Amino acid sequence: MDAQIWQLLESVSDPEIPVISVVDMGIIQGVAVSADGTVQVSMTPTFAGCPALEMMQADIRAALEGAGYERVQIDVVLNPPWTSERISTEGRRKLKEFGLAPPPPMQGGVDGAMLLFLDAIGCPFCDSTNTRLESPFGPTLCRAIYYCNNCHQPFELFKPL
Repeated sequence: MDAQIWQLLESVSDPEIPVISVVDMGIIQGVAVSADGTVQVSMTPTFAGCPALEMMQADIRAALEGAGYERVQIDVVLNPPWTSERISTEGRRKLKEFGLAPPPPMQGGVDGAMLLFLDAIGCPFCDSTNTRLESPFGPTLCRAIYYCNNCHQPFELFKPL
C-alpha cells in the first residue's frame, strides 16, 4: 500500500515548479497508514514560510482522496529542516530541463552569503560554467539570478540550502 501512495505522490507537482513532483523535490519525509486506514503524510516545505504550503497540502489530499483514500492526514514537519540535498537525481535533471540550474551539492552548513562564493554554476541552457551571479534575490525565496557569459542567457539557480 505504501508503494501505491508514493506513486500517487509522484503525480503531485510542486506548485512553483510544475515539472517536478513533491517527491523528487524531497518535500515528502514519510508515509504511513494507521490501523484505522488513515494515510499519514509527513512533509517538509523548502522554507518554513513557503507560500505554496497550503496548495501542496491541498494537492496531496486531492491526489490521495481521488484514489479512494478516505482519511488523509498531512503533517508539516520543520525539524529536520529541508535541504537542497533532498532533491533527487531525477529532480535535478527535471530542474535543469525546465531552465533552472539545480543547486550544487553542498557538504555541511550553508548560509545565504555562500551564493557570493559559488564557483562554476552550470548554465542550464548551454552547460557553460562561465556564469556570474546577477542577484541573490530571485522571483521566489529559493532562487537566485545568474547570467551566462557564453550564451548570454539569464537563468535562475535553485539555491543550495
